[in-house]
Order: sequence, then structure tokens, then C-alpha cells
Amino acid sequence: MSELKSVFEFNKKSNIKEWQIVNDDVMGGLSMGLIQINPQGNGVFSGHVSLENNGGFCLVRHDLERIAVDTFSAFVIRLKGDGKKYAFRCKSGEHQRHTYSYDFKSSKECQTIEIPFKQMEPVFRGEELKLPNYHGDYLAQIAIIIKNGIEEDFTLEIERIYLK
Repeated sequence: MSELKSVFEFNKKSNIKEWQIVNDDVMGGLSMGLIQINPQGNGVFSGHVSLENNGGFCLVRHDLERIAVDTFSAFVIRLKGDGKKYAFRCKSGEHQRHTYSYDFKSSKECQTIEIPFKQMEPVFRGEELKLPNYHGDYLAQIAIIIKNGIEEDFTLEIERIYLK
């Protein structure tokens, strides 16, 4: 296995436009999420999840130039949350419709989460698929989603995401 490789490290000069918000309004929902850089230089994904109009999720994603990741076995994320459950997602190709997803519970303290590739399950629009888990050959997109089935405010502070 290789040493750690940065996928994205937030800092005060990060181009936040490299990250895209996808709210449930794409399906008629009323949830609102946003991504900002805080004074410490960390990315802050925050907002409100609404269940109105069949809503229920907020997602932030970052598209990458497709890279080979076959010498790695896990994602490592340094973050600080609000105690709520989120999911980290990735895609191996830019035209791939499904994502690979891993649920985690955030802490109100800084934490480092390790996500083994082999534990990332394939999903499409929230439904699990009968496909193999993430094989870890290529990486084209990373994302974080909140979709807990309840109306709630959320805040997740992200320092960095890297490969191990």
C-alpha cells in the first residue's frame, strides 16, 4: 500500500466553487444546504433538511480528474460534526450513475474517520443495488450527504479528505 495521498484539503484559499451543492429541490423538495470556508480554513457543509414536498436530503460533491486509486484501500476524513449521521460517497467514473456509500456518525469533537473501500456499498437514489462494493480502482467524485429521514439543521466541518 502507498503512503497517504490528499484528495482535498481545505484552507483559507480553497476555491469553494470546486464543490457543488445538490439539494432535494432537484426532486421538488425544500431542503437548503451550502458550503463555506470558515475563519480556520475548513470547509463547512451546513443547512436545513426539510421533508416537505417529498424532500429529505442535502449533498455536497467534488468532481475530480479521474485518478487511479488501486494502490490505496481506504478514505480518511478529518472532520468535526454535530452528532448526526452522514454518508460519504464516491464514484469511480464521471458517467457512472450509482455511487458507493458509507454511513458514519459525526462527533462534536474533531475526529478522523477511516472508510475502507470494501465497506462502501453501491446505491442509486438512496436504494441499495445488487452490485459489488467499491473495488477501489478509480476515483472521479467524492461527496457527503445527510439524509436521516427527519427534518433537521446540520453542520459538518471538514478539514481534509485523503487516501490511505
